[in-house]
Amino acid sequence: MNLKDTIRVIPDFPQAGIRFKDITTLLKNGPAYQSMINQLVDIYKEKEIDLIVGPEARGFVIAAPLAYALGVGFVPVRKPKKLPFETIEVTYDLEYGQDSLVMHRDAIQPGQKVLIADDLLATGGTIAATLELAKQLEAEIIGAAFLIELTYLNGREKLGELDVTSLVQY
Repeated sequence: MNLKDTIRVIPDFPQAGIRFKDITTLLKNGPAYQSMINQLVDIYKEKEIDLIVGPEARGFVIAAPLAYALGVGFVPVRKPKKLPFETIEVTYDLEYGQDSLVMHRDAIQPGQKVLIADDLLATGGTIAATLELAKQLEAEIIGAAFLIELTYLNGREKLGELDVTSLVQY
């Protein structure tokens, strides 16, 4: 199945010149959603993975079903003050300002093999921050998986030598 055909592109959202990639059209299409998860499962089923880590909110719709299908745990990465237990936090730069992400301090045990999964790789800021959280907890990072990669924004460059998979590229 061609997943790109199920993603709606909205011009000039959230501002002029941006072509927003709306995955809600893929998510509501059961066969397309299933195909996306199955494609990722096929790529990662032979890898030794203990946990899938996904940043909120759209990362959850990729990471959680992928974790379920692989029979491994899911670790949510949230905005500050959203997780109820002790957390670690990373602040990172945005185009205009800063943002922060948090993870439970006990979410990953040292040496656990982790795959990061999210809907979109753009500039790489969110994923670099997510990787930093996992590294603080001494995870072994297996790679990062995305539904979409905006190749013209060069987000892979922020991820260094990390093994990156994207199913759809723009």
